[in-house]
Amino acid sequence: MSSFDETSDLRATAASDFDEARFKEVLGHFATGVTVVTAMEEGEPVGFTCQSFASLSLEPPLVALAPAKSSTSWPRIAKAGAFCVNILSDRQEALCRVFAVSGGDKFVGVGWRAGVLGTPVLEGSLAWVECELGIIHDAGDHELVTGRVVDVGMGEGKPLLFYRAGFATLES
Repeated sequence: MSSFDETSDLRATAASDFDEARFKEVLGHFATGVTVVTAMEEGEPVGFTCQSFASLSLEPPLVALAPAKSSTSWPRIAKAGAFCVNILSDRQEALCRVFAVSGGDKFVGVGWRAGVLGTPVLEGSLAWVECELGIIHDAGDHELVTGRVVDVGMGEGKPLLFYRAGFATLES
C-alpha cells in the first residue's frame, strides 16, 4: 500500500503527461443535449449555455449540472438560489450561441416567462426543469451542482444536440 505522498506524486505525473486534446476528442463522441440555465438575480435575468446536465435522482427528484468555474453567469445564478434548466430545441441554435458568450445582455429580444420559482423559462424550449439550488461540489475546473426539482414542463420539437464539437439534430 502506498503512502499519501507517493499517491500524490503519481497523480501529478499522470496529470502532466495527460493528453487533454485527445481527451476532448474522445469525449466529443458522446452526444449531449444542450441547455440554457437561467435565474433571476436581483431582479435581472441571467443565464448561460450548459451541455453538462443530467437527471440524477427520482426520489427525491434531483438533477446535476457542471458549470465552469470561469463562468461569470454561474456565480450570479448560485446567489439567486433557484434556476431553470431550459432544454433547447433544434430551432434554438442561435439562442444557444448567444448564451454561450460571456458578458452582455443575453436576454435582448429573447421571449421568456417566469416559472413557479420566478426563474426564466425560455420561449420555444423543448422542455424545462425548475430547481432550488442544492449542493455544490468542487470538480476540477468546474463545479458539480445539484438541484432539487420543483417544476417541469415540455414544449414541442426535436432536441438540439452537441456532437464532435458541433451542433446536430435528430433525423426522423
